[in-house]
Amino acid sequence: MLLFLGLAQAGLNLAAASPPQPYGPVPTERQLLWHDLEFYGFVHFTVNTFTDKEWGFGDESEQVFNPTAFDADQIARAAKMGGMKGLVLTCKHHDGFCLWPSQYTEHSVKNSPWKGGKGDVVRELSDACRREGLKFGVYLSPWDRNHKDYGTPAYITYYRQQLRELLTNYGELFTVWFDGANGGDGFYGGARETRRIDNRVFYDWPNTWKLVRELQPNACMFSDGGPDFRWVGNESGIGGEPCWATINGAGRYPGGASEGLNSGERPGTDWVPAECDVSIRPGWFYHAQEDSAVKSPAHLLEIYYASVGRGCCLNLNLPPDRRGQVHENDLASLREFRRILDATFATNFAQNARLEASQTRGGDDRFAAANLVDGKRTTYWSTDDAVKTPELVVDLGRPVTFNVVRLREYLPLGQRVDAFALDAWVAGQWQEFFRGTSIGNQRLARTEYKTASRLRLRITKAAACPALSELGVFAEPLQQRGPNVRRNPQGMVTLQADGPGPQIRYTLDGSQPGPKSPLYEKPFPLPDGGIVNAQSSLPDGSSASAVASVALGVSKTHWKVVTCSNWDGGKGKAEFAIDENSSTIWRTPGKTGEHAEEIVVDMGATNQLTGFSYLPPLQGAANGIVSQYQFYTSLDGQSWGDPAAAGEIGNIKANRQLVVNKFGKTLKARYWRFVALRAVEGDTTAVAEIGVISY
Repeated sequence: MLLFLGLAQAGLNLAAASPPQPYGPVPTERQLLWHDLEFYGFVHFTVNTFTDKEWGFGDESEQVFNPTAFDADQIARAAKMGGMKGLVLTCKHHDGFCLWPSQYTEHSVKNSPWKGGKGDVVRELSDACRREGLKFGVYLSPWDRNHKDYGTPAYITYYRQQLRELLTNYGELFTVWFDGANGGDGFYGGARETRRIDNRVFYDWPNTWKLVRELQPNACMFSDGGPDFRWVGNESGIGGEPCWATINGAGRYPGGASEGLNSGERPGTDWVPAECDVSIRPGWFYHAQEDSAVKSPAHLLEIYYASVGRGCCLNLNLPPDRRGQVHENDLASLREFRRILDATFATNFAQNARLEASQTRGGDDRFAAANLVDGKRTTYWSTDDAVKTPELVVDLGRPVTFNVVRLREYLPLGQRVDAFALDAWVAGQWQEFFRGTSIGNQRLARTEYKTASRLRLRITKAAACPALSELGVFAEPLQQRGPNVRRNPQGMVTLQADGPGPQIRYTLDGSQPGPKSPLYEKPFPLPDGGIVNAQSSLPDGSSASAVASVALGVSKTHWKVVTCSNWDGGKGKAEFAIDENSSTIWRTPGKTGEHAEEIVVDMGATNQLTGFSYLPPLQGAANGIVSQYQFYTSLDGQSWGDPAAAGEIGNIKANRQLVVNKFGKTLKARYWRFVALRAVEGDTTAVAEIGVISY
């Protein structure tokens, strides 16, 4: 007692030196392990790879699955080279085809010609991941367009039998991924029909999740609402601003409402952080026509900073081609992306900095600001409970040029900071250069390049005293972006380098630009469209930029709408479907699904066409986005014949982007007709743009 009184009289507050109490929901041990991964990959591979579809109908023959040179080690090496920590395989997609020899169905690799029916993709990839030091996870679609029992209680037994096979036969799993797509048209054991289910209760998710917990206790489960981590609400790889790790979990289930998923909910009742899933290509499965549309390293970097940089994990899809390997174009982009990231985070300018905090919890070194630069995630800087808006000055010791600042919260204590700001000491005063909201597992503040010897972090709003485990200061290597490729309404293409000085060389035949490629000097005509590859460099050929690759359809300069379904009181005229402006929408007031909506266009001249493109509205509600279509061509606008293309646009609701459909042959046409047969939801048809291609 005398010792206690003596310390108290000396002005020391013993209670203040105790660790802060957790605020709100906190992560479990398995979730903390998942947070540590930050970046892993998806592998979409099934019969769709060989039928050129995104969603199979379930009637695909097992004979179509026959990769010519499947190499699980090549796929795993590609992931490791890109910096991924694991891979998730689509063991069964919506088509119901199983990549392992399941004893519960004949619709699997055991009846394919690949390896004489003796192959097991799940086995080979799981083993390859472990050889490369990667985690392995499984995706098992709840929807099965092939199985005869789908929609009945017997299907749940079948689904859990297959899930048990995956959970018990392929070693430890880091995740089990449950898709939200379920119910609709299918083959269903030969019954071509539409089957609808109530996805709130049909799957009995609590008991399915219980099976995972029993057999794979360390595996985190994914769905729209968790239970361990959630969908971010888009397939562009972009987390919200803010992107809280918490949501209100009650009533959430796979395939449920997406409201609140992108930003999370504050304070939220459950720790269910977001995963940002996105493909390195426009589609999730390999399509040869997308070889020129692989996301550039610069695009991948933007996704990284908007996902991992906002506290999420990034799940980047690498779809194997028909050989069963990651395509060379994907590898090249991934390799350069990784090189830039490695160079960026190789040097932390704050590592040896002197840090001065406005307040430290209880004056105790255990909670000192120095913990922010000790390289440990288990130590943190914190303040007294009443001090929720402290400041921290970082003296770098010399002027440093940087453009990335990294912050981390100590997750076992919850997400505590609501808002923060960063300042740089420039010209004798503090200048604010960044404002942010959520921090969570990691916040990467990416800005224009700044040069300063001192930085300041200000916590401007917090629900509880902060507990920050890291502050880092980094610089991306200076890099030259690929040229801008634009075509005006008159069909003239303009190439513009990123900054003055560099020359630009380009190709129109799909090859990569080189020293002997044409030198861009002035805009050139490309009315029939094609693939433009362009690269800028200094006149001596040094300091080459990334290659910009843009696929252009046939120019719409002389196009006119001949006829169309009625439009909604002038709110979205049919001309909006061909005006080269993705923000203007042609929307009908009709009853899509009860009768077809259509538009007929005269291109003004005869063209050699190889396919068409459809762009849905990129923003707003999904009402009217087309999911089933027919596309016709004609020379005279009277005789149409059979559709040049028809079918389903799979996954268009979640993955809103330009959809390109090839005809399979070249057709001469002056007129085209697009018929919308069904929308993903609602009773209208909505079109941002329709185009045709000749390449």
